[in-house]
Amino acid sequence: MFAAVLLVACQRTPPAEPPAAEPAATPAAAPAPSPASTAPVAGSDADWQGYGAAQLGIDAEQLRAVWGSELQGEAGADGACYYLSPAAHSEGGPFFMLEGGRFVRYDVRGGDTAAPGGGRIGMDLAQLQALYPQAEPVQPHKYVADGKVLRVPATDGSQGALVFELGADGKATVWRVGLPPQVDYVEGCG
Repeated sequence: MFAAVLLVACQRTPPAEPPAAEPAATPAAAPAPSPASTAPVAGSDADWQGYGAAQLGIDAEQLRAVWGSELQGEAGADGACYYLSPAAHSEGGPFFMLEGGRFVRYDVRGGDTAAPGGGRIGMDLAQLQALYPQAEPVQPHKYVADGKVLRVPATDGSQGALVFELGADGKATVWRVGLPPQVDYVEGCG
């Protein structure tokens, strides 16, 4: 009988250990919950933290490794700004901006890729403002007469932002996600 009690006691010890170890590992591995309005749209790789496995802040070598297929583009001298793009990409992107040796922004210039929160190229200002009530006041576009810029700060706790450029017709023509100050560069690497 004593041996059976020891056996039962020994069998209970292993299950008690994983729950103690599991909570310590879970917070580091699990992303912080975010409001549903800021979650990536199903079928989209775009999010506030990067584009799929390509997370903002990684270096060019890491970006190439996580992308999984060839990226085209030449590194800028001494950390200068430059873009990498998938070899088999569409005209619309994504285009990955690197500056100071780090991935700091991605641009979408066409197609139907949804931005974090659901915005898309072709949507008008009212539609975008309805999707992004946290958007900053609309600003005039630096180069497009009657164009506008809508900047949306991330609501997932990151420092990132989403920027829509709208044409004179009031519809989004491009969008980008990145870290300040690069997300606000109107000329790209210009």
